[in-house]
Amino acid sequence: MPRPIDEQTLHMAADWWMRLRAADAGERTTNEWLVWIDQDASHLPAFEQIGDMAERLGQAGAVTRARLVAEFAPARVRPRWMPLAAAAAVLLAVGLGYLAWPDRGSTTQRYASGTGARQEIRLADGSQIVLGAATALRTRLADGRRAVELERGEALFRVVHDPRRPFLVRAGAVTIQDIGTAFDVRRTGEQVTISVAEGRVRVADGHGGSLEAGAGQAIRFDPTHPAMQVVAIDPAQVATWRDGRLDFDNEPLPVVVANINRYRPSPLRIGDARLEALTFTGTVRIDAIDEWLRTLPQVLPVVVRQQAGSTVLERNGGDRGPR
Repeated sequence: MPRPIDEQTLHMAADWWMRLRAADAGERTTNEWLVWIDQDASHLPAFEQIGDMAERLGQAGAVTRARLVAEFAPARVRPRWMPLAAAAAVLLAVGLGYLAWPDRGSTTQRYASGTGARQEIRLADGSQIVLGAATALRTRLADGRRAVELERGEALFRVVHDPRRPFLVRAGAVTIQDIGTAFDVRRTGEQVTISVAEGRVRVADGHGGSLEAGAGQAIRFDPTHPAMQVVAIDPAQVATWRDGRLDFDNEPLPVVVANINRYRPSPLRIGDARLEALTFTGTVRIDAIDEWLRTLPQVLPVVVRQQAGSTVLERNGGDRGPR
């Protein structure tokens, strides 16, 4: 279970929420906020909690707002509500001027692409998102923030940079902060890869760790490993799926299979858990997946079988060991 957020952290989150919306807020303020976010795993959830509460307060009329205050800070509050009540008091006492406008224009939208398909989106701020196959995400745009939740799949982002409106992409435990960038995010379960084509991103892993990457670099996050990994890439090869190619660089076979399945109507699955230790490096053409499967036993110790409407990878009896 996640640890509870303490009162001091929520106070600080409320303070940052207002500082980012101040008239003189600029890129320095945003960078300082990001440093604070990276300092502790509880900071981002606290900031999001404050943002949600502020949005509800900002959209409410006087009567409804009073009810919300009673909800967040009742006269005889239970212990578990004490920190949130205190943070609500900070917003109400200091930030009512901000609450009148920041998220009143907030819009939330969900987008999803089908297997083998893709979808292009242009956001109201001019930013562009291209969804790869079998991808789902939510966007949330407001005067004070821009946020995307990548639920599954892969998407290419071309962001119009605005230091007063941070652009955040959440993918599982990972948060990606745009710093004037074109970047690709692929989420396979809880494993996330961020590949940068232009500019820079800052990536936080939700556990206090953070890294920056520029064009020609990729960051990989695997919750089973202690730290994120930075690898060199060719920036011209970012999001090659748009050209019909899936590129893999020493990636676990389950990740390879999951991403191929986003482009293959007939599912591919691993029939032997021991194969999950294998890795694969190479390119798979989206229009030639079956051909790739025919040649795969020449590269990895697997046998490809057809079984009950799906394609199964079994372990080859003549095991050559993981690669």
